[in-house]
Amino acid sequence: MATSISNTTQFLPSAVFNPGTNPGAVPFLENGYASTGYLIWGAALVFLMTPGLAFFYSGMSRAKNALSLIMVCFLCASVVTLQFAYGGLTGIGSSALSIAPAIPAIVLALYQMQFAVITPALIFGSVAERIRLIPAMVFIFCWATVVYNPAAYWTWSFRGWLRNLSCIDTTALDSTPCGIGSYDYAGGGPVHVASGFAGLAYCLFLGRRRSPSGREEWKAHNLTHVFLGTGLLWFGWFAFNGGSAISATPRAGMAAIVTTIAAASASLSWVLFDYFFHNRGKMSGLAFCSGAVAGLVVITPASGFVAPWAAIVMGLLGGVVCNMACRLKNVLGFDDSLDAWGVHGVGGFLGNLLTGIFAQKWIATLDGTVIDGGWLDGNWKQLGYQAAGTVVIAVWSFVVTYILLTLINFIPGLHIRPSEDEELLGTDIQMGEVAYELMATKTSHNLAVMADRIHKNAAANADDSVLVEGSNNGK
Repeated sequence: MATSISNTTQFLPSAVFNPGTNPGAVPFLENGYASTGYLIWGAALVFLMTPGLAFFYSGMSRAKNALSLIMVCFLCASVVTLQFAYGGLTGIGSSALSIAPAIPAIVLALYQMQFAVITPALIFGSVAERIRLIPAMVFIFCWATVVYNPAAYWTWSFRGWLRNLSCIDTTALDSTPCGIGSYDYAGGGPVHVASGFAGLAYCLFLGRRRSPSGREEWKAHNLTHVFLGTGLLWFGWFAFNGGSAISATPRAGMAAIVTTIAAASASLSWVLFDYFFHNRGKMSGLAFCSGAVAGLVVITPASGFVAPWAAIVMGLLGGVVCNMACRLKNVLGFDDSLDAWGVHGVGGFLGNLLTGIFAQKWIATLDGTVIDGGWLDGNWKQLGYQAAGTVVIAVWSFVVTYILLTLINFIPGLHIRPSEDEELLGTDIQMGEVAYELMATKTSHNLAVMADRIHKNAAANADDSVLVEGSNNGK
């Protein structure tokens, strides 16, 4: 039945992958559509990562900004879905593309759409608590179009020049690309490096957060939400990396298992690094969650190329390196609010480089792919390809993001930053709604009541000291 369907399918031109820059459509290579079902559910799981990110960022912010951070993540889902549909689905149908012969092109488009959705949402971790939502929507659309889409094409397309770094001249339409270049299995460059360095540009453009005293401490208000968001991200990442096999194969299983191994490894390395060197013997939940996400980021480009033992090493390194990178903002004086650059920018960069070291031929052969491997297989050039591809995307994203922000900020009514009053009151004021309705109760344990008692006691003590001083002066 499957054979007759594929033979009678009309091959439609693709606007996601230009037929002029890729070989023509090909029939399905499997019966029963196992990979089709696998990728549809994979797309659903990757979509779930965006609400997970919303909870993760919301919990790490202060309460007065919590709802607007959730909102901006969901805005990414809507804006980018429509951007993707308008520009990328013309002519897409039941035919397959050469880079994904096991599934119809419409399923590949659905899956890749979810990557495009979550990537701009990652950026706003760098500028949490000073976001204007309407300009953010314009930025999301523009950034996805002129930064993410080109970077994704360069990395994954049959004729992408980063994918063919050793033979760029073969990417011409009259040539067959060699396919020897930078490895990136699931988005270390287009997703994490691009969003991380865009976040760096965004936070430098806006400057530091304002506070009335200039000494305000920025602390996560709801670690329960941070843990919930981490769990949803970790859950969805099985499909983020495992689904990047674009078919139901043993390589997909390997990509999924090294993903969770790296997350577990990094969560422990980050939390123990803090335990011994920064938190004075306290086991921090925020450190655990940050480490888990760092591990997931670092393994992303390598997930379809490395063995489980390498995932442990990459996770350990990722947890420590990203931890130290997040502390650079205090040294250098920029306000990467929720460490989007420190985790995604630096983590993606590290993951790409480590892929050049730990990539092995035998992992790729799990789905029949042939590669030269990395340093472990004696392919010393690979690290150079990885570094070159990563630097290109980092510079591209940083520079174009800064230009976009400058241009949008000039448009009347689209100034990027809230007013000082709005920022001090909290960015949720833009919505006319709040994440929580907080009110004092009669219980003695209520924080408001306790604070009032502390204030009264302090005032009474001050009065007593004045009386004592006056009596001493009288003597």
